[in-house]
Amino acid sequence: MTLDELKIGQSAVILSVGGTGLLRRRLLDMGLTPKTTVMLRKVAPLGDPIEVELRGYELTLRREDAGKIQVGGVK
Repeated sequence: MTLDELKIGQSAVILSVGGTGLLRRRLLDMGLTPKTTVMLRKVAPLGDPIEVELRGYELTLRREDAGKIQVGGVK
């Protein structure tokens, strides 16, 4: 399952971060690292972008970028 497939209010643990080059580096620098718990907080009216909460802060991501992040342990 990927991060963009979560429903509002669901939490999951990041298993891996895909992508290549600068995109992958940017995602990792924003705190989206394996074993981090994330929760989907909001989705924009047209479905893009999405807002997730992790490490005590909110982060807004494009749905395309969230699709590169594999998650598991959905609650």
